[in-house]
This record gives sequence, structure tokens and C-alpha cells, in this order.
Amino acid sequence: MSTLIHRRVEEARQGINPAVICRVPSGWVVLGDVQFLQGYSLLLPDPVVPSLNSLAMEQRTSFLQDMTVLGDALLEVTGAVRINYEILGNSEAALHAHVFPRFTTEPEEKRRKPVWFYDWASAPPLDLKRDQQLMRKIAASIQQRQEIVES
Repeated sequence: MSTLIHRRVEEARQGINPAVICRVPSGWVVLGDVQFLQGYSLLLPDPVVPSLNSLAMEQRTSFLQDMTVLGDALLEVTGAVRINYEILGNSEAALHAHVFPRFTTEPEEKRRKPVWFYDWASAPPLDLKRDQQLMRKIAASIQQRQEIVES
């Protein structure tokens, strides 16, 4: 089965996925296609598997650790007040984690609700000119945190 996640991971491997922030032990960190919340990112496993439960325990631990390292990096570089993590898989049957920074500046009617209440169709798309500096900061923060974990 070839899902969007499969295609994005293959593009990351080939160096042609413009949304790639960096490689991590369990896969790839990419900036979300839309940026209604600045820094919205995803963790894509490499290799792609159907679900978290498809991974051996050591691989699960690695994926979840990378997911939280990404969350820590987003807290640091975006000024978010918290991070929401979501692993779904109902419409895209391939493991991937959505990592959403949440801000006090969000509209009151959205702040306490899941991000799925945002209008994704009218959200600002990823813009490499605008987002490249943010992507570099996230990558640097992740790299620094990985060095700490490895030591």
C-alpha cells in the first residue's frame, strides 16, 4: 500500500521533500503542510509501518522519544505554552505523529479544543521562504537534545 506517508518518507530519503526539518533515529521530522499553528510538525517513521503497535518495543520507545524531543524543541523555539501530540491512523493507515504547539494567542473559541476545529482548508500553507528559519531552529534544538540523550 502506498499512502501519502509512504510517499513523503520516500521523498525524504531522496532529499526532495521540502518539508523535511531533520532526520531522527526513528524517522523524519517534517513541517506540516499547513501552518495554522506556527511550528505544527509531524514525525514520520522510517521505515513506514501501519501503526505504533506494529513496532517492536525498542522501536516504539525510539519513536515516542523522538516525538517528545520534537515537542521539547517546539516549546523552546516557538514560545508555545504546551504541546499536543496525536497519533491517529484512521484515514491514513501508516504511523505518523502530529505534534501541535499551542499558544495563549489562539482565538478563545479554539484554544481549549482539538486542532481539528481549525479550518484547515484556509490555513496558511507551508512557505519555505517564511518557514525556513523556523525549520533550522527546530532542527538545531532537536540535534542538541539528541546529543544529550546519547551521552
